Amino acid sequence: MSEGASLWALFASSFLAATLLPGGSEVVLFGVLKLHPDELVSAIGVATLGNALGGMSSYLIGRVIPPKTDLPGLPAVQKYGSPVLLLSWVPFIGDPLCVAAGWLRINAVAATAFIAAGKFARYIAVAAIAV
Repeated sequence: MSEGASLWALFASSFLAATLLPGGSEVVLFGVLKLHPDELVSAIGVATLGNALGGMSSYLIGRVIPPKTDLPGLPAVQKYGSPVLLLSWVPFIGDPLCVAAGWLRINAVAATAFIAAGKFARYIAVAAIAV
């Protein structure tokens, strides 16, 4: 697979993995870095961008769902605010945190920054193993 096609596949995988759909973007990143080790910075950037945008799509879903009090992730976001979104990459809890942040109308810039930072750190760890 060419470098360009690999990066597009990585973006798509990263975006979809950050939504409510299951996915393994770490495996795709690992594969891209094994095939194209010279694309380290680009691959980490593309994976982070795709995954952060996917997380923000969950945030936007939270902004449009009707009010309810038993929303998963709600207590954590109420207690810790936007910094808890550093954990948005964690399976099973990350998506509910992003949805709850949107539902609570957490500042979108802060939410984006914390979501992206958490996802970036995870991809750095995967890249360190791959190269």
